[in-house]
Amino acid sequence: AMVEEMMTAKGLQNVTVFFYNPNIHPRREYEIRKEENKVFCQKLGIDFVDVDYDVENWYARVKGMEFDAERGRRCTECFDMRMERTALYAHEHNYNAIGSTNATSRWKDENQVDDSGSRAAAKYPNLVYWKYNWKSDEMTLRKYQISADRKFYKQEYCGCSYSLRDSNEWRKANGIPKIQIGGETAGLGNRYFS
Repeated sequence: AMVEEMMTAKGLQNVTVFFYNPNIHPRREYEIRKEENKVFCQKLGIDFVDVDYDVENWYARVKGMEFDAERGRRCTECFDMRMERTALYAHEHNYNAIGSTNATSRWKDENQVDDSGSRAAAKYPNLVYWKYNWKSDEMTLRKYQISADRKFYKQEYCGCSYSLRDSNEWRKANGIPKIQIGGETAGLGNRYFS
């Protein structure tokens, strides 16, 4: 839904998906999410940029924040790292705007995401961060419709190893099966949106 919206937005041209997610753990989850994005981009006829799985750098940047709460300092550092890399690529390849679909996630604070994007874009002349209300009722409904129609893989956690750990601890305390990576079954509910 977000990519579709970007493709039809006034003032945006050459929409490209820049996949830089060194936070996603384990590698199998990363590859599932990346492949799904690649296939979706191919279907829409837009460019997909696959950036290295820079996991060692990610762990170095969040060192000391391993037990921060979701939406805390660790998430800010994670967004900053990814937005900085995105802004650099945009600058080097003459894009005039960057954006993020992270602000759509129920796991994330949209202001935290947008602040990271704005800081990263401000480092380069002629580059802006495209802020958008991704959590409107209409956008949320469209997101779930597309996910169900395309049988998108349902992500059961943010993506990082600490989110996986914390989510599984919460599930265990509440008698819910742990998160399942890949496969046809999920730890909770269906694997695919319906």
